[in-house]
Amino acid sequence: MKRTLLISLCLVVLLALLFVFDLCFGSIRISLAELFSRDGGIDRQILLDLRMPRAITAVMAGMALSVSGLMMQTLFRNPLAGPYILGVSSGATFGVGLLVLVGTLFGFAATNMLTVVSAIMGAMVCLLLVLAVSFRVRSNVSLLIIGMMIGSIAGALVNLMQNFANPDALKLFIVWSLGSLSSVTWHEMPFLLPVFAAGLVVAVMLIKPLNGLLLGENYARGLGINVGRVRLLIVLATGLLAGGITAFCGPIAFVGVAVPHIARGISGTSNHRVTLPLSALVGADLLLLCDILANQFIYPLPISTLSALFGAPIIIWIIVRAKAR
Repeated sequence: MKRTLLISLCLVVLLALLFVFDLCFGSIRISLAELFSRDGGIDRQILLDLRMPRAITAVMAGMALSVSGLMMQTLFRNPLAGPYILGVSSGATFGVGLLVLVGTLFGFAATNMLTVVSAIMGAMVCLLLVLAVSFRVRSNVSLLIIGMMIGSIAGALVNLMQNFANPDALKLFIVWSLGSLSSVTWHEMPFLLPVFAAGLVVAVMLIKPLNGLLLGENYARGLGINVGRVRLLIVLATGLLAGGITAFCGPIAFVGVAVPHIARGISGTSNHRVTLPLSALVGADLLLLCDILANQFIYPLPISTLSALFGAPIIIWIIVRAKAR
């Protein structure tokens, strides 16, 4: 217990430091004192209107993807499962593809809000299909395969649209697909925050059932857990967390797969009372760090590129360690 509290405290302190660094360090270095300066001018405006919402978004995105990834790994008992395994990302990408690649041909302007709405609708279509299937399919493995197939169909349709899209629309779509935390401003924050909070509340409520699922569905049923309802709530929470972040920020790779393993590794336990808050903290720290590194250049790097560079080696290590056993 003391070890967990100490780790949590260290992660919270690290989160605060990284948040401050994310505000101050970028292509232009700005002192934090500018926030409290009445005549800070352009520097204060950059801190408040650009870097502050981006840093808050990084915290929410890191927490959301990590927690949803942890739930997916527990539900499917698969160490390589992630928040996008049920096709949420593919659905969001399909929705944005319809707007950007097809809608522009008919005169629709791909504004930020229209892009978000299209991504949400695409993600919700895939999520509703998976939810409908979950009522008919009792096996988690079957649900996993069906979710992957729905994602594959959405991905194939996106590839088809890309083949016929004009170059300008295709460039805009590719930029969105690389992921960005800068697309969320104070105007979008009131829409993203409730979705994130709702998903996180559902995830916290599922801590006890998730611990029961660690020992298998039969054991969970023996404890009086309604496995079907829990599975439905896990899919719903993942849709809110991963779908909401993807809609506003685009796909962000590897965070949801890698971070739960880091949380289990530093805590030495699979108890969700410990791993869920630790996953949230580690995910927020990791994405803040990626955002700091991505913005050290005149032209910022895509956030998904940095998260992949951190996450991919961890996944390779997981596979190698499993083969060595």
